[in-house]
Amino acid sequence: MTHYDVLIVGAGHGGAQAAIALRQNGFTGTLALIGEEPELPYERPPLSKEYLAGDKPWERLLIRQPAFWEERNVIMLLGQKVVTVDPGGHRVATAAGEAINYGSLIWATGGHARRLSCAGGDLAGVHTVRNRADVDRLLGELPHVTRVVVIGGGYIGLEAAAALSKLDQQVTLVEAQDRVLARVAGEPLSRFFEDEHRAHGVDLRLDAQVDCIEGANRVTGVRLSDGSVVPAGMAIVGIGIIPAVEPLLAAGAQGGNGVLVDAQCRTSLPDIFAVGDCALHANRYAEGACTRLESVQNANDQASVAAKAILGLDADYDAVPWFWSNQYDLKLQTVGLSAGHDAAIMRGDPAARSFSVVYLREGRVIALDCVNAVKDYVQGRKLVVEGIAADPTALADASRPLKDLA
Repeated sequence: MTHYDVLIVGAGHGGAQAAIALRQNGFTGTLALIGEEPELPYERPPLSKEYLAGDKPWERLLIRQPAFWEERNVIMLLGQKVVTVDPGGHRVATAAGEAINYGSLIWATGGHARRLSCAGGDLAGVHTVRNRADVDRLLGELPHVTRVVVIGGGYIGLEAAAALSKLDQQVTLVEAQDRVLARVAGEPLSRFFEDEHRAHGVDLRLDAQVDCIEGANRVTGVRLSDGSVVPAGMAIVGIGIIPAVEPLLAAGAQGGNGVLVDAQCRTSLPDIFAVGDCALHANRYAEGACTRLESVQNANDQASVAAKAILGLDADYDAVPWFWSNQYDLKLQTVGLSAGHDAAIMRGDPAARSFSVVYLREGRVIALDCVNAVKDYVQGRKLVVEGIAADPTALADASRPLKDLA
């Protein structure tokens, strides 16, 4: 039976960074990374942005070239899925029936795209954007399509709509809530992006519930709950992910919407760590509430913490969350978590397409959304990390650098 001193399950950002961090910190034992996809670890964010739009070729998405992994003796077990975990025996089993023993296990599986539960959700032409194969299938069909319906007004949905609009598709975006980005941003930012998408020809349908996907063998339209039908040759579903933690929960790990980890990314199971989108953790930027953060930053930072913990080095996860999104010629950079804010200060003029929204809770800065405003993003980070109590009038004065308020 094969044995590795450290086995990493999941070949995305978190898994790749865990392997890199282990070697960087002097780990010399046997190390393997097992992933469901056949590809070496690659960047995920460009899938709904540059890769979908054709601006970034596949080769540039690789996190590291093949030689990097070979030189560091990281064994790649690709195209394999772990289906069971035996924490007592320190063993996993793959879908192919192979058993692998480990000394320490890092679970970095991320999540699976949430799919529609309504009728027609499995028709040909209904896609998600979660991995390379998803986007390649979508791109293969796109030359035969002129109308696309995007379901979901979060980051993935908006980015896909922007990319498809650039490819001269007629795009309709359907969002169940009364504004886009409702879960992650305040209303001013939502309305700004709604206006931008409309200006680029995207038909936005807000407060719109999907009743079913119509079509015999392939999608022909999306029926909404008001009875209207949006014609479509393709539908793209971007309604979030389901954390891929079933084997860990079945093995007795604490969790639910993700697997629960402590400040060192340890699960409740012996010698098993979890990082990235699937890791449920107490976060001080969420007022100590347990949350999952779906970002490259979180995956990389937690992976580095887990690697150090395995090596017996001091490390706690306490990084400030940050995110980004590219849509058209707009770069949105977010630092902190705006959920629970009681005030939102506009800094700059949205009409100039360069501005920031500063979020406060009880007078203290908890987050910023910065659109084409890199200086605000860089300087505002300290305000969030230190929870600075800042004067709203000073925050709104775009001529005053944020660093002066720290």
